[in-house]
Amino acid sequence: MTVEMTRLANESTQYRAAREELRLAEIDLMRQRERVAELRRGLPTGAVLEDYVFEEGPADLAAGDEPVRQVRLSELFSGTDRPLIVYHFMYGKAQDSPCPMCTMWIDGFNSVVDHVSQNADFVVVAAADVPTLRSHARARGWDRLRLLSAGSGTFKYDLASEDEAGAQDSTISVFTRDADGTVRHFYTGHPWMSADIRERGVDLHSPVWHLLDLTPAGRGEWYPELRYE
Repeated sequence: MTVEMTRLANESTQYRAAREELRLAEIDLMRQRERVAELRRGLPTGAVLEDYVFEEGPADLAAGDEPVRQVRLSELFSGTDRPLIVYHFMYGKAQDSPCPMCTMWIDGFNSVVDHVSQNADFVVVAAADVPTLRSHARARGWDRLRLLSAGSGTFKYDLASEDEAGAQDSTISVFTRDADGTVRHFYTGHPWMSADIRERGVDLHSPVWHLLDLTPAGRGEWYPELRYE
């Protein structure tokens, strides 16, 4: 059955045939995404983690950067049966300026975190120290996010979002907590997925790419920047 996507009377037969072929491909893609999500949900029980320690400033971003307190990974879960999503921000150590692409993603996370938090806890972790991280957050208006520094620990290295030299990579991780308080790794995804896929492995986490992919030119060679003219 053909499904008409518009009621435009002057669409050519060629256009309608190509659009119908695209519609069927979009259905296949949707079903494949659902299959991937099913495989992810079905992952076996993950590795037990050490209770990593992070540093965090005041809950109110406008309240300055003191006092800084230590918070453990297990304390980031706000309730039982709630997963924890951690975005690893490329900032700190060898990454001496904030990653523009990470910044674009986190701009979006700040807008949707209230919705996400109905089902999961969400934090942003960077290698940058607390004042440096919060200064960038204030410039971007990230007033709804928990911002943590992991610069003094091995959290980012253990999750492969940092290498031995301190180079950073954008990464997203999900953790669970057992009834006895044990924290486990559930899932981690990276931009790199293979030798020929170095950047698009986490594209699903930002709508920007998908909106651009709807256009005739697509995303092309465009890359996010911290500021635009």
